[in-house]
Amino acid sequence: MANPALVTDIAALFLGDVPLMDVRAPIEFVDGAFPHAINLPLLTDDERAQVGTCYKQHGQAAAIALGHQLVGGATKEARLEGWLGHLTRHPDAVLYCFRGGLRSQTVQAWLSEAGVERPRVAGGYKAMRQFLIQLQARSAREDSWTVLTGMTGSGKTHLLHKVSRAIDLEGHAHHRGSSFGRLPQGQPTSINFENGLAIEILKRQQQGQHHFVVEDESHLIGRCALPLPLFDRMGSAPVVVLEVPLAERAEQIRQDYVVDLAARYRAVFGVEDGWLQFSTALLDSLERLKRRLGDLGWRELDNLMRQALAVQAQMGDCERHLAWITLLLERYYDPMYLYQIQHKQTRIVFRGDRAACLEYLNALPAGQAGSMERDSC
Repeated sequence: MANPALVTDIAALFLGDVPLMDVRAPIEFVDGAFPHAINLPLLTDDERAQVGTCYKQHGQAAAIALGHQLVGGATKEARLEGWLGHLTRHPDAVLYCFRGGLRSQTVQAWLSEAGVERPRVAGGYKAMRQFLIQLQARSAREDSWTVLTGMTGSGKTHLLHKVSRAIDLEGHAHHRGSSFGRLPQGQPTSINFENGLAIEILKRQQQGQHHFVVEDESHLIGRCALPLPLFDRMGSAPVVVLEVPLAERAEQIRQDYVVDLAARYRAVFGVEDGWLQFSTALLDSLERLKRRLGDLGWRELDNLMRQALAVQAQMGDCERHLAWITLLLERYYDPMYLYQIQHKQTRIVFRGDRAACLEYLNALPAGQAGSMERDSC
């Protein structure tokens, strides 16, 4: 008979977007958690450290006793009040700690004493994390994957948003993937990036999808690392090449990395501070390419960028940015792409403009669970 105090169907938690109450310490939560989880810890970081030291030196019984001593009286009442308040707003929430052990059991027992019965996840965070890791690895191995590539500025991400089977890796990473791809408000941790990606795959599979289209990416999207099984699979998957003329690509970059990015920074940080942070980020991104561009090449582009920023700040005109963007494409990004695409020639199954690639990608079969097939032209 199933134990009503335990949840063992981890997939159902993620598929149903079930609210999760994470009772681990804040430092654990910041390192990695799940969507729809809120951190309402049993122990603070300092209390957890004290209990851990006590456990190592004196054993489990002493550590439990210290935990009850640290979280007793008014402290216990305050934390219980926080848990009860959250459960009033989210009565279907499920508890978890790291391994589904003492901390979640303690919170569960204290809630029960207060008249509220809520289950905890069997195996806790570790079990849920392993479930997602294994699911993603299995999908990389068994599902069908197609990679969309193209020169920088081709608008690959914009195109993917119109593809029914696409997964937006850069969206999960909150980063546009290039040296200029940093966005305001930062990125998730690599663990949270992986968790969000795996949950999307799970939901797509539940809908019968087993063929996914992703943008060609390096191992790192900003600071978020692609899971190795997926990155390896992308390195052997069929490739679709989006072909867009240089002038259109330069305009796309101007729109994405100048017009749109400046607006994002201003929306987050205000008009003046947002402009300062945007312009600094743009100049810093170019400087990170200094070694590859060479000192003279970097100085020329840096000067053009500063001139364009000055005109933009004074007049709101962004056209001057096309000068440095076009040179950067011609001197750095395009040669790098042409070198890399040479190693993918045998995997290319389709080439075309935006309309042709969109039609091709949306016509791909849904795939079958457990399929190891490779798509061909």
